[in-house]
Amino acid sequence: MKAAYINRTGPPEVIEYGELPDPKPTPTQVLVKVGAVDVNPIDTYIRSGAVAMPLKFPYIIGCDLAGTVVECGADVRGLKPGDRVWGSNQSLFGRPGTFAELAAVDERWLYPTPTAQPDTEAAAGALVGITAHMGLFQSAGLKPGETLFVNGGTGGVGSAVVQLGKFAGARVITTVGSAEKKKLCESWGADFAIDYHSPTLDDEIRSCAGPGGIDVWFETQREPTLDRTISMMAPRGRIVLTAGRTARPEFPVGPFYTKDLRLAGFAMFNASPEEQRACAKTIAALYGRGGWKPHIGQTFPLARAADAHRLQEENSTHKKGSLTGKIVLVP
Repeated sequence: MKAAYINRTGPPEVIEYGELPDPKPTPTQVLVKVGAVDVNPIDTYIRSGAVAMPLKFPYIIGCDLAGTVVECGADVRGLKPGDRVWGSNQSLFGRPGTFAELAAVDERWLYPTPTAQPDTEAAAGALVGITAHMGLFQSAGLKPGETLFVNGGTGGVGSAVVQLGKFAGARVITTVGSAEKKKLCESWGADFAIDYHSPTLDDEIRSCAGPGGIDVWFETQREPTLDRTISMMAPRGRIVLTAGRTARPEFPVGPFYTKDLRLAGFAMFNASPEEQRACAKTIAALYGRGGWKPHIGQTFPLARAADAHRLQEENSTHKKGSLTGKIVLVP
């Protein structure tokens, strides 16, 4: 099979594309003919070596996939050949990655793809959809009528937070970098999409939140500004941190505890298969009801995996701002 893989960690240029042996499913795995994959920031961190993972070279990169089951292990009970599936959490903790024509995946990490959803959308929404759902409802306990804020409403996670939050009945505030992105967020139901270049950005966020403040702040930025965030929070508000691995922001203890606030750190790959499956089931139902449409920014052939990683790194690490939505690759 053709695959995108590395033989050492490093910059995007270490990614190779070529032939590797077809994987053989274990008794609990299924063999998936991959229809689409996507790129996440964590993929670039593992490839570069910034996040240490047990890697067996040649190491196939990639967390997410969508495709069709072609073979099942002897102990697989919930899937059969011909089923369309999607999943995430591969390439982590010794599991092989997904950037290949075929992938052997434990059935615990795979979920039925909605009939009308193409593989490209299913892959694009995998990690970010589960992340948004778990962060909003498991970590933050978002309730209908509450005010939700998320930075970067057209980013991978940000777009999922906007859509899932709005469908849950929240009042959604987000930030964008252009008039085009503002329209896109509004089409997903955002009540307010504010240009983050504005010199009065914080005042505009406060005005949109109203006198009550923000109930849930979903932080997607690598450098969170907790002084600023906490000043905008409503009493008993919740802050969810999903980024900023090396950040060391100052923390205003006084206003934090006198407002009865909560701060939750959250990484979806720590969640159990059962927890992720519950999110996946809800996300699929939302897709069927029109409440969830993963946004694809650019599509590449799998052979251009290095270019896709470079584009992701430019935007997630270097904040270039040239990407809206997810990067999807097709074998």
